[in-house]
Formats: sequence, structure tokens, C-alpha cells
Amino acid sequence: MSKLPLVISVPHAGLRVPAEVTDVCSLSAQEIADDGDGGAAEIYSIQSEVEAFVTTDVARAIVDMNRAPDDRRPDGVVKTHTCWNVPVYRRPLRDSEVEHLLGNYHAPYHDQLSELGRSGRWPLGIDCHTMAASGPPVGPDHGKERPWICLSNGDGTCPPTWIDGLRACFAELLDGPVNVNDPFRGGYITRSHGTEMPWMQLEMSRAPFLTNDGKRQMLLTAFDNWVKARL
Repeated sequence: MSKLPLVISVPHAGLRVPAEVTDVCSLSAQEIADDGDGGAAEIYSIQSEVEAFVTTDVARAIVDMNRAPDDRRPDGVVKTHTCWNVPVYRRPLRDSEVEHLLGNYHAPYHDQLSELGRSGRWPLGIDCHTMAASGPPVGPDHGKERPWICLSNGDGTCPPTWIDGLRACFAELLDGPVNVNDPFRGGYITRSHGTEMPWMQLEMSRAPFLTNDGKRQMLLTAFDNWVKARL
């Protein structure tokens, strides 16, 4: 199979706490993992199958690449609490520490995406995530069971026919629900880079409907079928 002409972003697979804040981070390794996209590193290990791939090893609990740089909520870009409402730091970070984290990790991630988008070489970017099987405390759907797949283009970040086509590709391969813009409508990555090229967000449930390797193979089949039908 030739490489898929897609830009793939995987912003929440990392587990590393940068050295700049190691001494003040209060999270255990398990709490860091619980705040990230469990299984994403395995499911989305498709670097060799796509033409452009961007990821980070920095933990979402420390710097969230899918938040705006001025999002200073507890679950914002540099968090004070995880999505499970666990405090991240032993003391509040100073403004200079926050800006340092943004400059070292958040800005370079988005610079890469902008460079790829503005090149005009690829038709679509897909921002890839995994999601808890039911909504966490800070989610839009706290406690509710989630679909197996949620695709998002809620701010018009890609043509409706494109996202409907990819939904159909997943639905052909799965016996569970595949939703569009429910419970998510897209995040900062798709909204901010949708002006540079078409983007959609993909959330895959961590429910064990397939193994992680099975999810990876299913994902690649769906992408390949969509590319063949659309391009």
C-alpha cells in the first residue's frame, strides 16, 4: 500500500514530564497516563503509512497541544488539574514557567502543523485521539457512554461530505456507533489549522471492542477506503 496522502496529528500520546517542572509536578505515573489518550501510541503508530505525521512525547497533563495558548482553565493548555480533577502541581506555576512551557512545546507543535498545512501538498489533516468509554468529570458528557468513534468538523473545518464519507467507512467495519460531532465538535487543533487546510478530529473509544492492534488495522483500512473513494 502506498503512503496515505494525509497529515496525522497525535497530540496526547505522550507521558513525559519535562525537566522544567519535574520537581513541582505532584502526579504519579498512573495519574499522568489516566489524563492522556490511553492506547494512542499503539493505535496511531502509523508513521510509515502516511505522508506527514506529527506527535509529541510531552504528557497532556503538562502541556495540552489541543488547547489555545491563552486557555488558562484548570483543564486548559497548562493544567492545574487533570480531566479527573486531580491537582497537577504542588504549588501554582509562575507566569514565566507557563510561558516557558508554551514556548518550548506548544508553539513548536503548532508551527509544524502550520508549515504542513500551508505547503498545499495534502488534502486533509486528521487530529487523532482516544477517549474514555464514558465521559469524565470535565467532559461535555459526564458519566454518559460514548460512541466507538466520534468524528468532528463542528466549525466547518472540512466539507460535510468528507466527514460523512469517513463515518461510512468506519461504520462498514464496526458493529458499534460511529458519530459525527457528538459528543465532540472538534478542538483547538482543527479550529486553528482549519484555515490552512481541511481538518477533522477523530476520537476512538478506549472501550475494548477491539485490541489496540485491531483498532490500528481497522483505522488504516477505513483511511485507505476513504482515500480511494474521495481522491
